[in-house]
Amino acid sequence: MGKGYRYLVMTKSSIRNGLSGTVLLAGLLLASAAHTADVVKIVDPWARATVPGQKVGGVYMEIIAREDLRLTGIKTGVAESAQVHQMKIENGMMRMRAVPFLQLPAGKPVKLEPGGYHIMLYDLRRSLVSEQELTLELTFEDAAKQQHRLPIKVVVRDRDAATGGGQDAQ
Repeated sequence: MGKGYRYLVMTKSSIRNGLSGTVLLAGLLLASAAHTADVVKIVDPWARATVPGQKVGGVYMEIIAREDLRLTGIKTGVAESAQVHQMKIENGMMRMRAVPFLQLPAGKPVKLEPGGYHIMLYDLRRSLVSEQELTLELTFEDAAKQQHRLPIKVVVRDRDAATGGGQDAQ
C-alpha cells in the first residue's frame, strides 16, 4: 500500500451497528419534532402559487408558542433560501425588510400574512402550483438558547388567495 491511501473495511457487524445508529438518530429527531410540536402550534400554513419563472414566493401561517420563543430559521427544498420578512408603511411608503428573527410571546398568536410578517422563499427551484404540498423546517429558539426544529407541511393556494382556511398543520 502506498502512502496516502486509506481503506474502509465494513463488516456485517459494523453495517448493522451503523444501521441501528441511523434508526436511533431518526427516532431522536422524531421525538425532538414531537416535543417541538408540544411547545409551538402552527395553524393554517399556506403559500401563494407562482407564475412560471417567478423566483420568489410567500408563505403564511399563524404561530402560537406555549412559551417565549423566537423563529430563527427556515429551510426548504423548494428554494435556495428562506427568510422572515416584515412589510410596514414607513414615510407613507410600503417597505419590506428581512428580520433576523421573529419574536413569539407565550400564548399570543403571531400571524404571518400578506402585508405583514411572512416567509419569503428565494430562488425557487420550481413554480409553486395550486394544491401542491411543500415541506418547511422551522427552527425555534427558547430562552435557554436551545433550538427546536419542526417540519411542517404547507399547502399552495391559488395566486388570488388572500386568507387561510382555518386548518391546523398538526
